[in-house]
Amino acid sequence: MITHIVLFNFKPTHKQDHVHEAISRLRALLGKVPSLRALEVGAHVGAPDRACDLALITRFDDLAGLRAYAVDPVHLEVKRWLGEVLESSHVVDFDAAAG
Repeated sequence: MITHIVLFNFKPTHKQDHVHEAISRLRALLGKVPSLRALEVGAHVGAPDRACDLALITRFDDLAGLRAYAVDPVHLEVKRWLGEVLESSHVVDFDAAAG
């Protein structure tokens, strides 16, 4: 099982609106991207020190599934929109079975 985690920081302009829109768009991927097995997304609720605005956790059967997700047109449309409203993002992919 491959876990794909993305942490997002949004541009200050309309940040809260964009965070809520991103949550909606990202949740809509589940069931539309065939290789996507699970998805969790949420906005940061704690103190702002060292925090990112939003976290996305997705899971795939294997690296091939993650690669398929990366080029899926539905995902690419969300990614394009995010590119317009994000200040930065950080990614970690790991094999949960590898320990």
